[in-house]
Amino acid sequence: MMRSAVQSLVRVKKLCRSPNNHRCLQTAFFSSEMEKKQAGSEDEYDVVIVGGGMVGAAVGCGLACSPLSRDLRVAIIDSSKPMAAPKHDPKAVPDQRVSAITPATVRFFKEVGAWESVQAAMPTPFDAMQVWDYEGLGYTRYTADDVGAYVLGYVVENKVLLGALRSRIENAGSVDFICPAQVKSVLLPTPSGQGLDSPQDRAEVGLNDGRSLRARLVVGADGGRSAVRATAGFQTRGWEYKQSAVICTVRVETNHATAFQRFLPTGPFALLPLNDTYSNIVWTTTPEKADALKTMSAEQFVVEANKALIDDHGPKPGSKIAEIVGNVVTSSPLLGAMGPSASEPFQEPPRIVDCATPRLSFPLSLMHASNYVGHRVALVGDAAHTVHPLAGQGVNLGFGDAASLSKVLQKGVETGHDIGQIDLLEEYERERKRTNLTMMAILDGFQKMYSSDFGPLKYARSFGFNAVHALGPLKKQIISYAMGV
Repeated sequence: MMRSAVQSLVRVKKLCRSPNNHRCLQTAFFSSEMEKKQAGSEDEYDVVIVGGGMVGAAVGCGLACSPLSRDLRVAIIDSSKPMAAPKHDPKAVPDQRVSAITPATVRFFKEVGAWESVQAAMPTPFDAMQVWDYEGLGYTRYTADDVGAYVLGYVVENKVLLGALRSRIENAGSVDFICPAQVKSVLLPTPSGQGLDSPQDRAEVGLNDGRSLRARLVVGADGGRSAVRATAGFQTRGWEYKQSAVICTVRVETNHATAFQRFLPTGPFALLPLNDTYSNIVWTTTPEKADALKTMSAEQFVVEANKALIDDHGPKPGSKIAEIVGNVVTSSPLLGAMGPSASEPFQEPPRIVDCATPRLSFPLSLMHASNYVGHRVALVGDAAHTVHPLAGQGVNLGFGDAASLSKVLQKGVETGHDIGQIDLLEEYERERKRTNLTMMAILDGFQKMYSSDFGPLKYARSFGFNAVHALGPLKKQIISYAMGV
Protein backbone atom coordinates (compact mmCIF):
# COMPACT_ATOMS: atom_id res chain seq x y z
CA MET A 1 0.00 0.00 0.00
CA MET A 2 2.89 2.38 0.83
CA ARG A 3 4.47 1.73 -2.55
CA SER A 4 1.16 2.49 -4.29
CA ALA A 5 0.80 5.77 -2.39
CA VAL A 6 4.34 6.88 -3.34
CA GLN A 7 3.67 6.12 -7.00
CA SER A 8 0.47 8.17 -6.85
CA LEU A 9 2.32 11.11 -5.24
CA VAL A 10 4.92 11.11 -8.02
CA ARG A 11 2.13 11.08 -10.56
CA VAL A 12 0.50 14.09 -8.83
CA LYS A 13 3.76 16.11 -9.03
CA LYS A 14 4.06 15.42 -12.75
CA LEU A 15 0.47 16.35 -13.40
CA CYS A 16 0.86 19.65 -11.52
CA ARG A 17 3.18 20.88 -14.25
CA SER A 18 0.45 20.61 -16.87
CA PRO A 19 -1.57 23.72 -17.96
CA ASN A 20 -4.81 22.17 -16.80
CA ASN A 21 -3.36 21.32 -13.44
CA HIS A 22 -6.56 21.85 -11.38
CA ARG A 23 -8.42 19.14 -13.26
CA CYS A 24 -5.36 16.90 -13.29
CA LEU A 25 -4.96 17.23 -9.53
CA GLN A 26 -8.57 16.18 -9.02
CA THR A 27 -8.08 13.17 -11.28
CA ALA A 28 -4.83 12.19 -9.57
CA PHE A 29 -6.37 12.53 -6.12
CA PHE A 30 -9.35 10.39 -7.12
CA SER A 31 -7.02 7.77 -8.61
CA SER A 32 -4.93 7.71 -5.45
CA GLU A 33 -7.95 7.28 -3.22
CA MET A 34 -9.28 4.48 -5.42
CA GLU A 35 -5.95 2.67 -5.21
CA LYS A 36 -5.95 3.01 -1.44
CA LYS A 37 -9.51 1.74 -1.22
CA GLN A 38 -8.81 -1.21 -3.49
CA ALA A 39 -5.60 -2.08 -1.67
CA GLY A 40 -7.35 -1.88 1.68
CA SER A 41 -10.42 -3.84 0.56
CA GLU A 42 -8.25 -6.80 -0.42
CA ASP A 43 -7.54 -7.36 3.28
CA GLU A 44 -11.01 -6.57 4.67
CA TYR A 45 -13.15 -9.62 5.46
CA ASP A 46 -16.31 -10.50 7.27
CA VAL A 47 -14.94 -13.82 8.50
CA VAL A 48 -11.33 -15.05 8.70
CA ILE A 49 -10.98 -18.77 9.47
CA VAL A 50 -7.61 -19.71 10.95
CA GLY A 51 -7.02 -23.35 10.01
CA GLY A 52 -8.08 -24.98 6.75
CA GLY A 53 -8.38 -28.57 7.94
CA MET A 54 -11.62 -30.52 7.79
CA VAL A 55 -13.50 -28.49 10.40
CA GLY A 56 -12.23 -25.09 9.25
CA ALA A 57 -13.09 -25.97 5.65
CA ALA A 58 -16.53 -27.11 6.82
CA VAL A 59 -17.22 -23.67 8.34
CA GLY A 60 -16.12 -21.98 5.10
CA CYS A 61 -18.22 -24.38 3.05
CA GLY A 62 -21.28 -23.82 5.22
CA LEU A 63 -21.01 -20.05 4.70
CA ALA A 64 -20.16 -20.18 0.99
CA CYS A 65 -22.96 -22.55 0.04
CA SER A 66 -25.89 -20.87 1.78
CA PRO A 67 -27.95 -18.17 0.01
CA LEU A 68 -28.02 -16.23 3.28
CA SER A 69 -24.26 -16.05 3.82
CA ARG A 70 -22.63 -16.53 0.43
CA ASP A 71 -22.16 -12.76 0.02
CA LEU A 72 -20.00 -12.59 3.13
CA ARG A 73 -16.33 -12.03 2.40
CA VAL A 74 -14.57 -15.07 3.88
CA ALA A 75 -10.90 -16.07 4.01
CA ILE A 76 -9.40 -19.40 5.07
CA ILE A 77 -5.75 -19.36 6.16
CA ASP A 78 -3.84 -22.62 6.19
CA SER A 79 -0.23 -23.75 6.11
CA SER A 80 -0.87 -26.51 3.57
CA LYS A 81 -1.26 -26.25 -0.18
CA PRO A 82 -4.73 -26.15 -1.81
CA MET A 83 -6.36 -29.57 -2.10
CA ALA A 84 -8.91 -30.62 -4.70
CA ALA A 85 -11.24 -33.59 -4.39
CA PRO A 86 -9.05 -36.62 -5.18
CA LYS A 87 -10.11 -39.02 -7.92
CA HIS A 88 -10.94 -42.49 -6.69
CA ASP A 89 -8.39 -45.15 -7.58
CA PRO A 90 -9.80 -48.60 -6.75
CA LYS A 91 -6.29 -50.08 -6.84
CA ALA A 92 -4.79 -47.61 -4.35
CA VAL A 93 -4.18 -48.54 -0.73
CA PRO A 94 -6.49 -46.46 1.50
CA ASP A 95 -4.73 -43.85 3.60
CA GLN A 96 -4.32 -44.61 7.31
CA ARG A 97 -5.97 -41.32 8.30
CA VAL A 98 -9.70 -42.04 8.20
CA SER A 99 -12.84 -40.96 10.02
CA ALA A 100 -16.00 -42.87 10.89
CA ILE A 101 -18.60 -40.24 10.07
CA THR A 102 -22.17 -40.31 11.36
CA PRO A 103 -25.43 -39.74 9.47
CA ALA A 104 -25.53 -36.24 11.01
CA THR A 105 -22.18 -35.45 9.37
CA VAL A 106 -23.40 -36.95 6.08
CA ARG A 107 -26.45 -34.70 6.26
CA PHE A 108 -24.22 -31.64 6.62
CA PHE A 109 -22.12 -32.68 3.61
CA LYS A 110 -25.30 -33.11 1.58
CA GLU A 111 -26.60 -29.70 2.66
CA VAL A 112 -23.44 -27.95 1.44
CA GLY A 113 -23.26 -30.00 -1.77
CA ALA A 114 -20.02 -31.85 -0.90
CA TRP A 115 -21.38 -35.37 -0.47
CA GLU A 116 -21.38 -36.14 -4.19
CA SER A 117 -17.57 -35.79 -4.26
CA VAL A 118 -17.26 -38.04 -1.22
CA GLN A 119 -19.49 -40.66 -2.84
CA ALA A 120 -17.30 -40.62 -5.95
CA ALA A 121 -14.42 -41.82 -3.77
CA MET A 122 -16.44 -44.84 -2.60
CA PRO A 123 -16.87 -44.32 1.17
CA THR A 124 -17.29 -47.59 3.09
CA PRO A 125 -20.65 -48.00 4.83
CA PHE A 126 -20.88 -50.02 8.03
CA ASP A 127 -24.17 -51.37 9.33
CA ALA A 128 -23.04 -52.95 12.60
CA MET A 129 -20.71 -52.31 15.51
CA GLN A 130 -19.55 -54.97 17.95
CA VAL A 131 -17.94 -54.10 21.29
CA TRP A 132 -16.64 -56.60 23.82
CA ASP A 133 -14.56 -57.01 26.96
CA TYR A 134 -11.09 -58.56 26.68
CA GLU A 135 -11.95 -61.22 29.30
CA GLY A 136 -14.81 -62.53 27.19
CA LEU A 137 -17.53 -61.94 29.79
CA GLY A 138 -19.78 -59.74 27.68
CA TYR A 139 -20.43 -58.14 24.31
CA THR A 140 -22.85 -55.82 22.56
CA ARG A 141 -23.79 -55.69 18.89
CA TYR A 142 -25.36 -52.52 17.53
CA THR A 143 -26.95 -52.70 14.09
CA ALA A 144 -28.65 -50.30 11.73
CA ASP A 145 -31.79 -52.44 12.07
CA ASP A 146 -32.02 -51.40 15.73
CA VAL A 147 -32.91 -47.86 14.62
CA GLY A 148 -34.57 -48.71 11.30
CA ALA A 149 -31.66 -47.29 9.31
CA TYR A 150 -29.65 -48.49 6.33
CA VAL A 151 -26.23 -47.77 7.81
CA LEU A 152 -24.71 -46.61 11.09
CA GLY A 153 -22.14 -44.49 9.28
CA TYR A 154 -19.31 -44.43 6.75
CA VAL A 155 -15.55 -44.84 7.01
CA VAL A 156 -13.90 -42.21 4.79
CA GLU A 157 -10.31 -41.13 4.24
CA ASN A 158 -9.69 -37.70 5.75
CA LYS A 159 -8.14 -36.46 2.51
CA VAL A 160 -11.39 -37.30 0.70
CA LEU A 161 -13.49 -35.32 3.19
CA LEU A 162 -11.12 -32.34 3.07
CA GLY A 163 -10.78 -32.45 -0.71
CA ALA A 164 -14.56 -32.52 -1.17
CA LEU A 165 -15.07 -29.51 1.09
CA ARG A 166 -12.28 -27.45 -0.50
CA SER A 167 -13.43 -28.31 -4.01
CA ARG A 168 -16.99 -27.22 -3.15
CA ILE A 169 -15.70 -23.95 -1.70
CA GLU A 170 -13.65 -23.22 -4.82
CA ASN A 171 -16.66 -23.91 -7.03
CA ALA A 172 -18.76 -21.51 -4.95
CA GLY A 173 -16.16 -18.81 -5.64
CA SER A 174 -16.89 -16.65 -2.61
CA VAL A 175 -14.05 -17.71 -0.25
CA ASP A 176 -10.39 -16.72 -0.50
CA PHE A 177 -7.95 -19.53 0.23
CA ILE A 178 -4.77 -17.98 1.60
CA CYS A 179 -2.39 -20.92 1.58
CA PRO A 180 0.24 -21.91 2.19
CA ALA A 181 0.54 -19.15 4.79
CA GLN A 182 1.52 -18.86 8.43
CA VAL A 183 -0.36 -16.81 11.02
CA LYS A 184 2.06 -14.66 13.01
CA SER A 185 -0.38 -12.75 15.20
CA VAL A 186 -4.04 -12.46 16.10
CA LEU A 187 -5.28 -9.21 17.65
CA LEU A 188 -8.78 -9.13 19.09
CA PRO A 189 -10.41 -5.79 19.95
CA THR A 190 -12.32 -4.97 23.09
CA PRO A 191 -15.95 -3.95 22.50
CA SER A 192 -15.93 -0.32 21.36
CA GLY A 193 -18.29 2.43 22.33
CA GLN A 194 -18.55 3.68 18.76
CA GLY A 195 -21.73 1.80 17.93
CA LEU A 196 -22.67 -1.49 16.39
CA ASP A 197 -20.24 -2.90 13.82
CA SER A 198 -17.89 0.07 13.88
CA PRO A 199 -15.06 0.00 11.27
CA GLN A 200 -12.60 0.55 14.12
CA ASP A 201 -13.94 -2.49 15.95
CA ARG A 202 -12.19 -5.21 13.97
CA ALA A 203 -9.97 -8.20 14.67
CA GLU A 204 -6.63 -8.36 12.86
CA VAL A 205 -4.77 -11.46 11.69
CA GLY A 206 -1.12 -10.92 10.76
CA LEU A 207 0.54 -13.24 8.23
CA ASN A 208 4.17 -14.17 7.69
CA ASP A 209 4.21 -12.35 4.33
CA GLY A 210 3.48 -9.02 6.05
CA ARG A 211 -0.21 -8.87 5.24
CA SER A 212 -2.73 -7.95 7.89
CA LEU A 213 -6.31 -9.18 7.49
CA ARG A 214 -9.11 -7.32 9.24
CA ALA A 215 -12.33 -9.15 10.07
CA ARG A 216 -15.61 -8.86 11.87
CA LEU A 217 -15.11 -12.41 13.13
CA VAL A 218 -12.09 -14.69 13.55
CA VAL A 219 -12.86 -18.42 13.70
CA GLY A 220 -10.22 -20.53 15.44
CA ALA A 221 -10.08 -23.91 13.69
CA ASP A 222 -6.38 -24.32 14.41
CA GLY A 223 -6.36 -27.48 16.50
CA GLY A 224 -5.64 -28.49 20.07
CA ARG A 225 -2.80 -25.98 20.46
CA SER A 226 -4.91 -23.15 19.10
CA ALA A 227 -3.19 -19.77 18.86
CA VAL A 228 -6.59 -18.13 18.46
CA ARG A 229 -7.78 -19.66 21.74
CA ALA A 230 -4.62 -18.46 23.51
CA THR A 231 -5.03 -14.94 22.11
CA ALA A 232 -8.66 -14.84 23.26
CA GLY A 233 -7.50 -15.79 26.75
CA PHE A 234 -9.86 -18.76 27.05
CA GLN A 235 -8.80 -21.16 29.78
CA THR A 236 -8.91 -24.93 29.29
CA ARG A 237 -9.50 -27.91 31.53
CA GLY A 238 -8.43 -31.47 30.86
CA TRP A 239 -5.74 -34.07 31.26
CA GLU A 240 -3.39 -36.38 29.41
CA TYR A 241 -4.50 -40.00 29.20
CA LYS A 242 -0.92 -41.33 29.17
CA GLN A 243 -1.96 -43.28 26.11
CA SER A 244 -1.16 -43.11 22.41
CA ALA A 245 -3.19 -44.22 19.41
CA VAL A 246 -1.48 -46.18 16.65
CA ILE A 247 -3.20 -46.03 13.25
CA CYS A 248 -2.57 -47.87 9.98
CA THR A 249 -4.29 -49.60 7.08
CA VAL A 250 -4.21 -53.40 7.03
CA ARG A 251 -5.45 -56.24 4.87
CA VAL A 252 -7.81 -58.77 6.43
CA GLU A 253 -8.93 -62.25 5.41
CA THR A 254 -12.45 -61.27 4.37
CA ASN A 255 -14.38 -58.10 3.62
CA HIS A 256 -16.69 -56.98 6.43
CA ALA A 257 -19.25 -54.27 7.20
CA THR A 258 -18.87 -54.28 10.99
CA ALA A 259 -16.83 -51.88 13.12
CA PHE A 260 -15.15 -54.07 15.75
CA GLN A 261 -13.85 -52.74 19.07
CA ARG A 262 -12.24 -54.80 21.80
CA PHE A 263 -11.49 -53.21 25.17
CA LEU A 264 -8.01 -54.21 26.35
CA PRO A 265 -6.28 -53.38 29.67
CA THR A 266 -4.24 -50.64 27.94
CA GLY A 267 -7.12 -49.24 25.86
CA PRO A 268 -9.49 -50.14 23.02
CA PHE A 269 -8.46 -51.79 19.76
CA ALA A 270 -10.71 -50.83 16.83
CA LEU A 271 -10.89 -52.46 13.40
CA LEU A 272 -12.89 -50.36 10.91
CA PRO A 273 -14.04 -51.65 7.51
CA LEU A 274 -12.66 -50.23 4.29
CA ASN A 275 -13.27 -51.24 0.69
CA ASP A 276 -12.30 -54.71 -0.55
CA THR A 277 -10.25 -56.53 2.09
CA TYR A 278 -8.70 -53.40 3.62
CA SER A 279 -9.44 -52.29 7.16
CA ASN A 280 -8.24 -49.48 9.40
CA ILE A 281 -6.72 -49.98 12.84
CA VAL A 282 -6.97 -47.54 15.74
CA TRP A 283 -5.01 -49.16 18.56
CA THR A 284 -4.91 -47.34 21.89
CA THR A 285 -2.05 -48.40 24.14
CA THR A 286 0.79 -47.06 26.28
CA PRO A 287 3.26 -44.61 24.69
CA GLU A 288 6.06 -47.16 25.11
CA LYS A 289 4.06 -49.90 23.39
CA ALA A 290 3.06 -47.48 20.63
CA ASP A 291 6.71 -46.71 19.92
CA ALA A 292 7.48 -50.41 19.72
CA LEU A 293 4.54 -51.08 17.41
CA LYS A 294 5.71 -48.37 15.02
CA THR A 295 9.25 -49.62 14.72
CA MET A 296 8.77 -53.40 14.58
CA SER A 297 8.58 -55.22 11.25
CA ALA A 298 5.27 -55.40 9.39
CA GLU A 299 5.19 -59.18 9.92
CA GLN A 300 5.65 -58.86 13.67
CA PHE A 301 3.05 -56.09 13.83
CA VAL A 302 0.48 -58.39 12.19
CA VAL A 303 1.20 -61.05 14.84
CA GLU A 304 0.82 -58.51 17.67
CA ALA A 305 -2.35 -57.05 16.19
CA ASN A 306 -4.04 -60.46 15.90
CA LYS A 307 -3.09 -61.23 19.49
CA ALA A 308 -4.66 -57.97 20.68
CA LEU A 309 -7.83 -58.35 18.63
CA ILE A 310 -8.45 -62.10 18.76
CA ASP A 311 -5.92 -64.42 20.39
CA ASP A 312 -4.65 -63.07 23.72
CA HIS A 313 -6.37 -62.46 27.06
CA GLY A 314 -9.73 -64.15 27.67
CA PRO A 315 -11.85 -66.27 25.33
CA LYS A 316 -14.35 -64.76 22.93
CA PRO A 317 -17.68 -63.93 24.62
CA GLY A 318 -20.18 -66.76 24.62
CA SER A 319 -23.64 -66.04 23.30
CA LYS A 320 -25.09 -68.15 26.16
CA ILE A 321 -24.04 -65.50 28.71
CA ALA A 322 -25.79 -62.78 26.74
CA GLU A 323 -28.87 -64.99 26.44
CA ILE A 324 -29.05 -65.52 30.22
CA VAL A 325 -28.64 -61.80 30.95
CA GLY A 326 -31.16 -61.02 28.23
CA ASN A 327 -33.74 -63.28 29.87
CA VAL A 328 -33.16 -61.53 33.21
CA VAL A 329 -33.44 -57.96 31.96
CA THR A 330 -36.40 -58.60 29.65
CA SER A 331 -38.43 -60.49 32.27
CA SER A 332 -39.60 -57.13 33.58
CA PRO A 333 -42.14 -55.27 31.43
CA LEU A 334 -40.62 -52.01 32.64
CA LEU A 335 -37.40 -52.69 30.72
CA GLY A 336 -39.00 -53.21 27.33
CA ALA A 337 -38.58 -55.69 24.51
CA MET A 338 -35.41 -57.10 23.00
CA GLY A 339 -34.10 -55.28 19.95
CA PRO A 340 -33.57 -56.75 16.45
CA SER A 341 -29.86 -57.39 17.04
CA ALA A 342 -30.32 -59.08 20.43
CA SER A 343 -30.52 -62.50 18.77
CA GLU A 344 -27.28 -61.98 16.84
CA PRO A 345 -24.41 -64.06 18.23
CA PHE A 346 -20.89 -62.77 18.80
CA GLN A 347 -19.01 -62.52 15.53
CA GLU A 348 -15.28 -63.08 15.54
CA PRO A 349 -13.46 -60.32 13.62
CA PRO A 350 -11.48 -61.25 10.49
CA ARG A 351 -7.82 -62.01 10.98
CA ILE A 352 -5.26 -59.46 9.82
CA VAL A 353 -2.92 -60.76 7.11
CA ASP A 354 -0.80 -57.74 6.14
CA CYS A 355 0.13 -54.21 7.21
CA ALA A 356 -0.38 -52.06 4.11
CA THR A 357 0.79 -48.58 5.25
CA PRO A 358 3.31 -47.03 7.64
CA ARG A 359 2.12 -46.87 11.24
CA LEU A 360 1.50 -43.46 12.77
CA SER A 361 0.82 -42.54 16.39
CA PHE A 362 -0.36 -39.56 18.41
CA PRO A 363 -0.84 -38.89 22.15
CA LEU A 364 -4.35 -38.83 23.61
CA SER A 365 -5.84 -36.23 25.88
CA LEU A 366 -9.09 -34.64 26.97
CA MET A 367 -9.42 -30.87 26.76
CA HIS A 368 -12.31 -28.44 26.93
CA ALA A 369 -12.18 -24.67 26.57
CA SER A 370 -13.95 -22.57 29.17
CA ASN A 371 -15.46 -20.48 26.39
CA TYR A 372 -16.11 -21.11 22.72
CA VAL A 373 -16.84 -17.49 21.85
CA GLY A 374 -15.90 -13.93 22.71
CA HIS A 375 -16.07 -10.53 21.06
CA ARG A 376 -15.11 -11.10 17.39
CA VAL A 377 -13.92 -14.68 17.99
CA ALA A 378 -15.30 -18.25 17.94
CA LEU A 379 -13.64 -21.65 18.34
CA VAL A 380 -14.56 -24.88 16.54
CA GLY A 381 -13.33 -28.48 16.58
CA ASP A 382 -10.14 -29.37 18.45
CA ALA A 383 -9.52 -25.72 19.25
CA ALA A 384 -12.56 -25.95 21.56
CA HIS A 385 -12.43 -29.60 22.67
CA THR A 386 -10.49 -32.85 22.24
CA VAL A 387 -11.83 -36.28 23.18
CA HIS A 388 -10.68 -39.88 23.42
CA PRO A 389 -11.00 -41.63 20.02
CA LEU A 390 -12.61 -44.80 21.38
CA ALA A 391 -15.94 -44.15 19.62
CA GLY A 392 -14.61 -42.08 16.71
CA GLN A 393 -16.68 -39.07 17.75
CA GLY A 394 -14.01 -36.33 17.66
CA VAL A 395 -14.33 -35.24 14.05
CA ASN A 396 -18.12 -35.60 14.15
CA LEU A 397 -18.27 -33.18 17.08
CA GLY A 398 -16.13 -30.79 15.03
CA PHE A 399 -18.42 -31.03 12.02
CA GLY A 400 -21.34 -30.42 14.37
CA ASP A 401 -19.61 -27.23 15.53
CA ALA A 402 -19.13 -26.13 11.92
CA ALA A 403 -22.76 -26.75 11.00
CA SER A 404 -24.04 -24.94 14.11
CA LEU A 405 -21.78 -21.90 13.76
CA SER A 406 -22.62 -21.56 10.07
CA LYS A 407 -26.34 -21.56 10.82
CA VAL A 408 -25.97 -19.01 13.64
CA LEU A 409 -24.01 -16.67 11.34
CA GLN A 410 -26.61 -17.13 8.61
CA LYS A 411 -29.28 -16.18 11.12
CA GLY A 412 -27.26 -13.08 11.99
CA VAL A 413 -27.07 -12.05 8.34
CA GLU A 414 -30.79 -12.63 7.89
CA THR A 415 -31.69 -10.46 10.89
CA GLY A 416 -29.12 -7.75 10.17
CA HIS A 417 -27.04 -8.65 13.21
CA ASP A 418 -23.34 -7.92 13.61
CA ILE A 419 -21.90 -11.41 13.13
CA GLY A 420 -19.00 -10.74 15.49
CA GLN A 421 -21.08 -9.65 18.47
CA ILE A 422 -21.01 -12.01 21.42
CA ASP A 423 -24.78 -12.03 22.00
CA LEU A 424 -25.22 -13.73 18.62
CA LEU A 425 -22.25 -16.06 19.00
CA GLU A 426 -23.39 -17.24 22.43
CA GLU A 427 -26.29 -19.04 20.76
CA TYR A 428 -23.72 -21.27 19.04
CA GLU A 429 -21.82 -21.81 22.31
CA ARG A 430 -24.94 -22.84 24.25
CA GLU A 431 -25.97 -25.39 21.65
CA ARG A 432 -22.58 -27.00 21.16
CA LYS A 433 -21.40 -27.00 24.78
CA ARG A 434 -24.41 -29.05 25.80
CA THR A 435 -23.75 -31.68 23.11
CA ASN A 436 -19.97 -31.73 23.40
CA LEU A 437 -19.79 -31.92 27.20
CA THR A 438 -22.29 -34.78 27.28
CA MET A 439 -20.31 -36.79 24.72
CA MET A 440 -17.01 -35.99 26.46
CA ALA A 441 -18.37 -37.24 29.79
CA ILE A 442 -19.60 -40.48 28.19
CA LEU A 443 -16.32 -41.19 26.41
CA ASP A 444 -14.19 -40.34 29.43
CA GLY A 445 -16.39 -42.53 31.62
CA PHE A 446 -15.97 -45.48 29.24
CA GLN A 447 -12.22 -44.95 29.14
CA LYS A 448 -11.93 -44.97 32.93
CA MET A 449 -14.32 -47.89 33.41
CA TYR A 450 -12.41 -50.15 31.03
CA SER A 451 -9.00 -49.12 32.35
CA SER A 452 -9.64 -50.82 35.69
CA ASP A 453 -9.05 -54.47 36.60
CA PHE A 454 -11.02 -54.16 39.86
CA GLY A 455 -12.93 -57.45 40.17
CA PRO A 456 -16.50 -56.31 40.95
CA LEU A 457 -16.25 -53.57 38.33
CA LYS A 458 -15.25 -56.10 35.67
CA TYR A 459 -18.37 -58.17 36.32
CA ALA A 460 -20.58 -55.09 36.49
CA ARG A 461 -19.40 -53.77 33.13
CA SER A 462 -19.77 -57.21 31.55
CA PHE A 463 -23.34 -57.39 32.81
CA GLY A 464 -23.85 -53.94 31.34
CA PHE A 465 -22.55 -55.09 27.94
CA ASN A 466 -24.98 -57.99 27.85
CA ALA A 467 -27.88 -55.94 29.20
CA VAL A 468 -27.45 -53.29 26.50
CA HIS A 469 -27.22 -56.06 23.90
CA ALA A 470 -30.63 -57.35 25.00
CA LEU A 471 -32.53 -54.14 25.69
CA GLY A 472 -34.01 -52.76 22.49
CA PRO A 473 -35.17 -49.31 23.74
CA LEU A 474 -31.88 -48.56 25.54
CA LYS A 475 -29.80 -49.72 22.59
CA LYS A 476 -31.89 -47.59 20.22
CA GLN A 477 -31.27 -44.51 22.37
CA ILE A 478 -27.52 -45.12 22.48
CA ILE A 479 -27.27 -45.66 18.73
CA SER A 480 -29.42 -42.64 17.89
CA TYR A 481 -27.29 -40.40 20.09
CA ALA A 482 -24.05 -41.71 18.63
CA MET A 483 -25.42 -41.20 15.10
CA GLY A 484 -26.25 -37.59 15.88
CA VAL A 485 -29.92 -38.03 15.04
